[in-house]
Amino acid sequence: MNLDPIDRVGCPIRSAVSSRLGWDSTNLSALRPVFILSIAVSFFAALPSFCQTTPTAPAPTPTTAPDQQPHGKVIFSRSTEDNGQTTTTTGPAAPKSAGQPVSAPVATDAEREVLTFTAFDMDVHLRPVAQQIAVRALLTVRNDGHTPLAHIPLQISSSLDWENIRIAGRDLTFTVATLNSDVDHTGRLHEAAIALAAPLAPGATLALDVTYSGTIPQSAQRLITIGTPDDAALHTDWDTIAIDFTGLRGFGNVVWYPVSSVPVILGDGARVFDEMGEHKLRMAGARFRLSLTDEYPHGQAPTVALINGHRVPLALTEPSTAGPEVPGIAAASLDQPALGFEAPSLFLAVLTAHQATNTTLYTLPEDDSAVEGWASAASYVTPFLQGWLGQAPRSQLTILDLPDPEDAPFETGALLVTAIQQATPDELDGVFAHSLTHAFLCTSTSSPPAWLSEGVAHFMGTLWIEKQQGRQKALESLESGREALALAEPASPGESSGQPLAQAISPVYYRSKAAYVFWMLRDLAGDAALSAVLRGYSPADDPARSLSPPGGPDSTTSSAYFEKLIEKARASSGESSSLGPKPDLNRDLSWFFTDWIDADKGLPDIAIDGVFPSHTEGDNWLVAVNLSNSGYAAAEIPVTVSNAAASVTQRVIVPARGKATQRILLQGQPIKVQANDGTVPETEASIHIRNLDGSGGDLPSTPHAADQQ
Repeated sequence: MNLDPIDRVGCPIRSAVSSRLGWDSTNLSALRPVFILSIAVSFFAALPSFCQTTPTAPAPTPTTAPDQQPHGKVIFSRSTEDNGQTTTTTGPAAPKSAGQPVSAPVATDAEREVLTFTAFDMDVHLRPVAQQIAVRALLTVRNDGHTPLAHIPLQISSSLDWENIRIAGRDLTFTVATLNSDVDHTGRLHEAAIALAAPLAPGATLALDVTYSGTIPQSAQRLITIGTPDDAALHTDWDTIAIDFTGLRGFGNVVWYPVSSVPVILGDGARVFDEMGEHKLRMAGARFRLSLTDEYPHGQAPTVALINGHRVPLALTEPSTAGPEVPGIAAASLDQPALGFEAPSLFLAVLTAHQATNTTLYTLPEDDSAVEGWASAASYVTPFLQGWLGQAPRSQLTILDLPDPEDAPFETGALLVTAIQQATPDELDGVFAHSLTHAFLCTSTSSPPAWLSEGVAHFMGTLWIEKQQGRQKALESLESGREALALAEPASPGESSGQPLAQAISPVYYRSKAAYVFWMLRDLAGDAALSAVLRGYSPADDPARSLSPPGGPDSTTSSAYFEKLIEKARASSGESSSLGPKPDLNRDLSWFFTDWIDADKGLPDIAIDGVFPSHTEGDNWLVAVNLSNSGYAAAEIPVTVSNAAASVTQRVIVPARGKATQRILLQGQPIKVQANDGTVPETEASIHIRNLDGSGGDLPSTPHAADQQ
């Protein structure tokens, strides 16, 4: 059974992109976007792929060929020059819509990237029998730039058409262009550009009333265009409106709500994935209201609806006197104070509900037999999570069965969309260790910032590995993401500002680096204090939850709220705990939050400069270990001196671009010194060995391998 999620999600894109760019697979630095993509779906490594199971129902035939698209041709192509400017080639006229078609875009990238959506109030009407959607949206946008905006650019999927745009009850004239952009499964966006009578001043907001409609059939055009095999492309891009299953994952998959983004294409490094992260970060503080109406055929009412990962009640109205050709109506709504780091998503399905511990599974009839195994895993993992996160989760985990078992899994908040198939207990335990963590952290309307939501989930996944398989396996799991992190990190703060965790847009930061941060906090604050913080953390009270771009009016880049919780927990922690000993209450942790969370100073680069053992009284030896750090982030690492009979470990802070000396007393003559144990990520290696016979060196984070030196 193949459990590698990249084979199911990333490989089709990776293979096509690599071929297109001519990457050398042996050149690790050239594969930087690939590693970012792989980290983006890293936790799905535990999900069974069931490659040998024959799909019970084939995926619907998508509209993939350019001449089959229902809305005309691309009116221009776009490439990026070395100077960062875009080159546009005009083509035929834009497809017919209520706006004025143009042969070149009116809005500029500078206008697109500073427009922030601060509120959505959407009335969404679905007619799945025809794959149709019609939307009226009241939007509030803000200019987060430094100069007035002359145009307001609004984009939707190319399978949808703009109908009307109003300001203060007045109809506006606007242009419509079709852009090549792979943030949508069609590979195209319809962009409406509104020329303002008076430019929008920096920091000012504007209320818009827009309507649009169209169809959302399955399309894998963007992947097929870059050479992805049809079957793999369809199992990756499965978004569609259909009677039995409607799944709209939002920006990066299907742009079913208005956005403003810089057009990007797959194959242009990691720009598509960076744009997806930028989009979620910019909209994290937006208020989101949605009223949903779904017309369903007689006798085929949906049984579950989820908006932005939150399960919402369905109100069903069946026609009492009309014939079977008259549809029923399903209605649902959500009012969310802030989106958080999630792309708006919409799911509606006809599935059977099954209750499990802190979990509801919705399955196809043919998958009901797998529920017992999934429910058993949820029950088995929950006590472990309760020990760290509290007795009751803040919300329920929802698991939605995908129509095709080969389709790529998806998660947002406390929602996991995946094929519910038979799997081994070990496979399912790992899934629940991660996904149930989201249920413990997310409320019914809010979720923590990405570095907490994803970082803690990834952290708990590695702790589960430690519990079941030992510390070595857990550290190996951490190490699997370190190399990609090291490639992404700036060599120095002067070279790049990197991605501070509170503003991170790439999974390699808010999953991999954040998981390392929590491992380090275990040692700095103690398990008991860290557990108390995770139990007491409230997303609604965290100012960093409502994020806006750096420098924006509401920008919050500090982890001050979380740091205060850590300080409070350390001060009140007892002498001992089932999770670990009492931490050092005199230890100042402000340096850690400064170097590792509030700023991105890269990774440390530790070296053992020298080891100087000296014999003291009796059989005691005093060993002086000289350490240096050529990186720009300080690090507290464990230093262990050992011989065949004993070992002593002490922790030492090695300052950024600095040196430190640690003196350790050991009974018996020392034979080996080890600096770092793999819990602190470094640029080259995270374990350093100095055998006192002169051998040793830097090693990956595999303790058993280190011990063999």
